[in-house]
Amino acid sequence: MFHRYIKLGIAAVLFVAAVWQFVEGNIGNGIFLLFLMGLIILLYFKNEYIILAFFKLRKQDFEGAQKWLDKIKNPETALVRKQNGYYNYLMGIMTSQTNLNASEKYMKKAIELGLNMDQDLAMAKLQLAGIAMTKRRKIEAQKLLSEAQKLDKQGMLKEQVKMMKEQMKRM
Repeated sequence: MFHRYIKLGIAAVLFVAAVWQFVEGNIGNGIFLLFLMGLIILLYFKNEYIILAFFKLRKQDFEGAQKWLDKIKNPETALVRKQNGYYNYLMGIMTSQTNLNASEKYMKKAIELGLNMDQDLAMAKLQLAGIAMTKRRKIEAQKLLSEAQKLDKQGMLKEQVKMMKEQMKRM
């Protein structure tokens, strides 16, 4: 993984080379270099290791996802703000199986940094509500659960929210 500024430098060099190829009359080479520059710009905004970790997580391969996330050194400086939010979101999901305190810390940081999709934000708030319930913080859990329900516009988390509300009634 290249640092984000190196990616921008490579994109600038590719742009200059593409313009030079257009001036020289090599239109095909210029178009190819512009496509390559577009790929580098895409990887500036979407980190390749986070994308690969999402693919592993989709297949329920937690060890593989953790392997890809471990390759990111210094996420605060190497990633842009939203990427850092998704890094913390994925780390929160990974640690939720073993360490609830660390998972809560990661999820709160992910919400603070921001996530692009409302569905991911709803999932993070639902995870935090579950952690708050296990720690007997009912008011905080209810607040987070209602926020998650508002963010879940497609109804994908409807069953989980219903189940958590029933568990809260038993508390």
